[in-house]
Amino acid sequence: MTTVLDRTAAPEHEPAESAPLASWPARAGAWAVDVLTPLGVAATMALLALSAPADGWARWVFTVGFALAVLALPANRLVLPVATGWTLGRALVGIAVRRPAGSAGREVGLARLTARELAHVLDTVALFVGWLWPLWDRRKRTFADLLARTEVHRVTPPRRDMRRLVAGVLIGAAVLCVAAVGLGYGAVYRQEQAVDAARAQIAEQGPRIVEQMLSYGAESIDDDFARAQSLTTDGYRERLIAQQDAVRQAGATTNEYWAVSSAVLTDPPLTPDRAAMLLAMQGQRGATAEDLKFITATVRVEFEKSGDGQWRVANLTVLKAPQMGQAAQ
Repeated sequence: MTTVLDRTAAPEHEPAESAPLASWPARAGAWAVDVLTPLGVAATMALLALSAPADGWARWVFTVGFALAVLALPANRLVLPVATGWTLGRALVGIAVRRPAGSAGREVGLARLTARELAHVLDTVALFVGWLWPLWDRRKRTFADLLARTEVHRVTPPRRDMRRLVAGVLIGAAVLCVAAVGLGYGAVYRQEQAVDAARAQIAEQGPRIVEQMLSYGAESIDDDFARAQSLTTDGYRERLIAQQDAVRQAGATTNEYWAVSSAVLTDPPLTPDRAAMLLAMQGQRGATAEDLKFITATVRVEFEKSGDGQWRVANLTVLKAPQMGQAAQ
């Protein structure tokens, strides 16, 4: 950028007495290019960073983008004028910050430029009156110009095509914002949509899956056990089979459960293919219809979504062992 804005590419500036003062629209246009462009990128990155998961890579990407956009503002407003004599916006409209006529030197150094930028706070806090002050001030100065003893003059712009350069910067900033929004949609919004869909699915299907896995009849125990095995993941199926074998050895009974209360857990965090649920179960158990007893239990169940898109039980932990009550009605 220093090469493009080479100060040697511009002719000598007009003497103080002949250099006209910059108009307010020209100053406003330069300020919009110099300030609103990086602030727009920074605001976009900040919003996306705040919406991204705290421990995800997307937040770091957006945070770095925010930091670079913030650094671009002082680089363009302070460093570039000292190195080249221009900011992008001022070069576009052909204006420059100068010291008043009669000063020892017309050039404005880094310290004075920094003080002028800080003084712009007064232009803003005074209900933006300071920014409008050039409309009626004889020397077309803002409050910051008055404090920093500077003026803004129309000067001969660089001979190079600055419009094309500034247009490239503006288009690049717009493309960066659109790309960041697209990345945010893919990394954050779509992920949240998938998590919400998983929550709704497991809230509806989870209790029914557990009911079918824990329920079996004395006369249909083999078919019921096979159905229960199909509702589990490969990793949990061996444990379930061992529990079923223990039931067979104890004698054929009827065990029927239904969920009376359930809640999708947030620990571990819910993901599109992993979920956990707490269930309060009620049911009845007995060898014959005459001796069925009322039972209750509380379980914590972990689910995983398999390759065919179906939720299956990956683990089941009994938090409150089954309690036998009076005869079921």
